[in-house]
Amino acid sequence: MPDPDVAARDGILEANQRFITSFAAQDAKDLVALYTEDALLFPPHSDVIDGADHITAFWQGAFDMGLAGASLVTLEVDNEGDTAIEIGSYSLTTGDGSIADEGKYLVVWKRIDDRWYIHRDIWNTSKPA
Repeated sequence: MPDPDVAARDGILEANQRFITSFAAQDAKDLVALYTEDALLFPPHSDVIDGADHITAFWQGAFDMGLAGASLVTLEVDNEGDTAIEIGSYSLTTGDGSIADEGKYLVVWKRIDDRWYIHRDIWNTSKPA
């Protein structure tokens, strides 16, 4: 029988790769498909963002500001059945490859039909104000 902790981590790493690919393609609709229907974003310097339309608009706004790439490094996954918590670090780049932001994140994931979706997404910059 497969180890559920390994399966959760593998599923989350796969979803993160889809996130990175969709980000590079600047496809906000593809990004929002990685979130649960009732997902919430907690971006820095912003109110909570909810709903597919608002999440799509948030990511499209990020692309319109010049963000072109994302890197995610998973540091820890704590699996609790159909819910998992991931802690990691990120960097965001512009079209010329310059680092626009870097920091840390915490994501609450939900498994739905054997696929992992972002349910709560919070990140904080490590750059000074």
